[in-house]
Amino acid sequence: MTYWYLAIAIVAEVIGTIALKASNGFAESIPASIVVIAYATAFYFLSLVLKTMPVGIVYALWSGMGIVFITIVSTIVFRQVPDMAAIVGMILIVSGVVVINVFSTTVAH
Repeated sequence: MTYWYLAIAIVAEVIGTIALKASNGFAESIPASIVVIAYATAFYFLSLVLKTMPVGIVYALWSGMGIVFITIVSTIVFRQVPDMAAIVGMILIVSGVVVINVFSTTVAH
């Protein structure tokens, strides 16, 4: 269940961040409400993950995958296309997440 909770936390963070951009500085009430609900959901499920996994590993996975997914969604929704340096950086982030999951003994497999 830990990885399911982590996946929910990541998806909620992505939703919250995209809604944050759409809220126009919290001037739009519906996106602003989505931000609050999505981040509350993200942090709740993140807290459940932290019961069984080390905080450093959880944060690396959560933030790393969040960066990649937010970039993909913002490219589609807001037409904010990353340059080559950003793409290479995200490939390195994903590579780090894979290394953590495959080789780290601190992650419960």
